[in-house]
Amino acid sequence: VLRAWVFKPLMAQLEKRRLTIARGLEDARVAADARANAEKEANRIIAEAQTRSAEIIREATARASKVEQEIRAQGEAEMAKTREAAVAEIEGERNRMLSEVRGQIVSLAITAAQKLISANLDERRQHALVDEFFSGVRNGTVVVLEDTALSGGQSAEVTSALPLTEAEQELVRRDILQKLGGAATVSFRVDPSILGGLVVRVGDRVVDGSVSGRLADLHQNMR
Repeated sequence: VLRAWVFKPLMAQLEKRRLTIARGLEDARVAADARANAEKEANRIIAEAQTRSAEIIREATARASKVEQEIRAQGEAEMAKTREAAVAEIEGERNRMLSEVRGQIVSLAITAAQKLISANLDERRQHALVDEFFSGVRNGTVVVLEDTALSGGQSAEVTSALPLTEAEQELVRRDILQKLGGAATVSFRVDPSILGGLVVRVGDRVVDGSVSGRLADLHQNMR
């Protein structure tokens, strides 16, 4: 009776409880493994996110630096272009003003010459002399280059005290190109400090036929 009514039901209850406990332990182990795997996966995802975010930051920094350099280069280029335009405009305005006063200078020079020699010169001769003084051209030839040989194939820069007229520039250009063999370019600039005549630069060679240059030579000879 005890075995049938007490021990057997008790053993069944104990076995059931043992199975329940074992199942609970297994479930806990599975849950622990799942949590460990989840934490491991979460750490991997976080590490990948950090790596990716670092790459994004580096790329953004590099792009920002490149954009900054481009903006700076563009700004410098625009500033240089504006500065060059301003210099060209100032140079053009100066040459225009010098061209306008050239006639006045010619009149003053003729008047001074007349007072010095106490006689009136022929008007055509007067203008020819003054034009020769400022342009450095006589009878269609650059005076300073009359007895000067130049090597060909080089570019020439001509400096005058006042802006040369188009006709004077053409005469000077033609004479220089003949001496250089034609394979060259001729540019013109204005420098009032030379007073008159021309300064011709061909490569590293400078042929100084300016009034200031002749005055400097005279001063040196006098010393």
